Amino acid sequence: MIPPLKVYDTVDKALRWMDEFRVNELAVSKNRKYIGLATETNLIELEDRGLTLENVKLEFQDVFVMHYQHFYDVMEAAIKNKIQVVPVLDEVHEFIGIITINDTLAAFGQMSALQGQGSILVLSMPERDYSLSQVSRLIEEENVKILSAYVSPDELDPYKIKLTLKLNATDLTRIIATLERFEYRITAQFHDSSSFDMGKERLDMLFKYLDI
Repeated sequence: MIPPLKVYDTVDKALRWMDEFRVNELAVSKNRKYIGLATETNLIELEDRGLTLENVKLEFQDVFVMHYQHFYDVMEAAIKNKIQVVPVLDEVHEFIGIITINDTLAAFGQMSALQGQGSILVLSMPERDYSLSQVSRLIEEENVKILSAYVSPDELDPYKIKLTLKLNATDLTRIIATLERFEYRITAQFHDSSSFDMGKERLDMLFKYLDI
C-alpha cells in the first residue's frame, strides 16, 4: 500500500511520505525497475529539499526479495540490513511493492494463529537430496506431525533449497538430533524453549530493533 518514489520526486516529498507512512526508508523506481532505497538518514542532512532523487545517493540497491520468497526471507533481509521496508520484485526484476516489518510480523502471527500451537523448523539441503516423504518419515517416527511444508530457494546457495515445516510439537530436541544424524542442516526454528532456538533469537533481534 506504500507507493514507490520516482526519480523526479523531491527530497521534501520523500521526507513527507516517510513521515506519513511512518517508515525510515522508501523504495525508488525508474521505468518500473527498483533502483534503491531513499533513507531518512541521508535525506535529512541535505540543505536543498527541492533536490530531485535522481541527484541523491540511494542505498540498498541489491537488497530485495522476489515475490515467491517466504516472509522469513523478508525478516532476514530487514534484520541484516537494519531497514523497515523490503522491496519485492517479479521475475523480470520489475518493482511490485514493499513489505514492511509490521506486515511481516502480522503474517507470522496470522500463520501461528491459524495453525495452532507448535513449532517451525527450517532445513537447508541440496536440491537433489530433497524428499519430503523421507523427512516426514523421520519426523513421524518421533510421533510428531507435519502441519504444513513450504519450499523456497536458498539465497545463500543456488544449488540448495530451504524447507520450512510447521510441526505440532514444541520440544524438537529429538527430531533435531534425528535429522542432523541424517545430515540435514537446521538453519532456524521458532518455538518457546530450546537451546537450538536460532529462530527465536532472530525474532528477539527483530523486536529489539523495533523497540517493541
